[in-house]
Amino acid sequence: MGVLEVENLTIRYPDAEQPAVDGLSFTMERAEDLGIVGESGSGKTQTAMAIMGLTPANAMVTGSIRYDGQELVGARPALLNSIRACRIAMVFQDPKSALNPYVRVGRQMKRVLLEHGMCSNAEARARTLDMLSKVGLPDPERQYNAFPHQLSGGMRQRVMIGAALLGEPAVLIADEPTTALDVTVQAQILSLIRDLHAETNSALLLITHDLGVIAGNCERVLVMDQGRLVEEGSTRDIFASPQDDCTKTLLEAAPSIRSDILVRPVDEAAEDILEIDGMSVSFRDGGTGWGENLRAVRPLSFDLREGETVAVVGESGSGKTSLVRAVLGLVRPDGGAVSFLGRRLPSQLAERKNKSRRHLQMVFQDPLGSLNPAMSVREIVAEPLLIHGKGTKKSERLAEAEDILSRVGIDRALVGRYPHELSGGQAQRVAIARALVLRPRVLICDEAVAALDGTVRHEILSLLLAEQERSGLSIVFITHDLGVVRQISHRILVMYMGRLCELATNEALFSRPRHPYSKALLSSVPLPEPVAESVEVPLAGEVSSVLEPPPGCPFHPRCQHAVAVCSESVPEPGSCDGTIVACHRAAELDLAY
Repeated sequence: MGVLEVENLTIRYPDAEQPAVDGLSFTMERAEDLGIVGESGSGKTQTAMAIMGLTPANAMVTGSIRYDGQELVGARPALLNSIRACRIAMVFQDPKSALNPYVRVGRQMKRVLLEHGMCSNAEARARTLDMLSKVGLPDPERQYNAFPHQLSGGMRQRVMIGAALLGEPAVLIADEPTTALDVTVQAQILSLIRDLHAETNSALLLITHDLGVIAGNCERVLVMDQGRLVEEGSTRDIFASPQDDCTKTLLEAAPSIRSDILVRPVDEAAEDILEIDGMSVSFRDGGTGWGENLRAVRPLSFDLREGETVAVVGESGSGKTSLVRAVLGLVRPDGGAVSFLGRRLPSQLAERKNKSRRHLQMVFQDPLGSLNPAMSVREIVAEPLLIHGKGTKKSERLAEAEDILSRVGIDRALVGRYPHELSGGQAQRVAIARALVLRPRVLICDEAVAALDGTVRHEILSLLLAEQERSGLSIVFITHDLGVVRQISHRILVMYMGRLCELATNEALFSRPRHPYSKALLSSVPLPEPVAESVEVPLAGEVSSVLEPPPGCPFHPRCQHAVAVCSESVPEPGSCDGTIVACHRAAELDLAY
């Protein structure tokens, strides 16, 4: 008998045409690591919620879920409460939403022990501090007394993992535990889960849409599609020889840093369409309005050629979004200049002429947040044409909007819908259509595929590449997904704490990075290959505070190659075999990947 047995699990909602989960059956053995993979809406999270007894009141759950032979479907709340956290625990996708913002972290964790009567109040504090230390928080005493908003995303996820393991559960469910995290923090969290899973001998149910995460952490995998189990087996067998079309599609869509480059080379005669010279951005202290306490971007320069894609990568807080917002005139830079087709642009968007504004367009990370909820899809895409005086008649503007929507893959039946009636992938296509309807020369994408499933992400990237090939569009692509970067970029700009670390061609960066931080980013990416050797976490620790940066090279406190000069002076960007790199030891280090 397995520790967890799910038999013919079906979850229905009153207004839904088909079940959220339809006849799912599987068994988990003790100490097993099992992955569930599938697109959004496939039923992964609904399955986890049913196991925890956390489905909404209107959910109709049938079938059987047995923990150690004890039936959980239809069980009384008292029984479920005795099993939750003690025997079965869960790490949720968004720790910021799961943690109470009004209660200090230590008190929230300690409550798990006290609510279940596991120990006394004094012992609960000691066990909580010990767990905070085990999950790798640098100052457990300080974090114990912190509020969730005072911790970084990676720290909050560590707290969630610690809280889940306090009761020493036999089954740990991790639902997309690294989706919103940077690639380096993701590597740390996955390593932590692996180590604690082995140490506690608990069974691990890992839910994700990232096949690289599954490949490196699960011996067995279930593939779900539209609520049904379509394939199951050992991870090695399924990755080597998938049987179901859904599994094949997921594997084909999985980006990897070993993927082929999909973009065509830039024409050698292509002119510089955008030039950024010495751009710097600061934000003033919100409390007093005086001083420049936060230097988001230090003086930074790069150019963009016609038909070229430059990817901007780096951890959260590295200055990526601040940089492109300054380029667009959405924030006022401290210094530097932006030139479009050789002409210098005013620093503020309101001061720029419509012609230059039309040719510089942006696709934001959250499409639903950037689309007007009171307008239909057709009206949203036609609005820029009205603002810029393109098309004298409304009928002409709507026709052009429908034409571009068709080009980005939006069915004619959807053009009358409102944003909330669209899926995430559909909403992102509408956002792209709105940006492209003015036929811009430059498109800036800020984490435009970060929240999308593998197949939808692949479709959006293919759309951008097709548009670039058709019109010669130039793209600045901000992302933390280096698998995506490998496929669609010509050059890559690596940033750390507002500074340029490296600016290299795609081939150069992925074969021989010149900066230790670039190498650490590449080494952190999980590969969708079960045969790949597991490696140690390449980058430990947290990014230093931008308000109080370390002396010298900002990366030196985390760099295994740092020497005395690294803490004494800031390296200036210079050329090294065609790569622009800011590292004192760039010429002597062999960082071939």
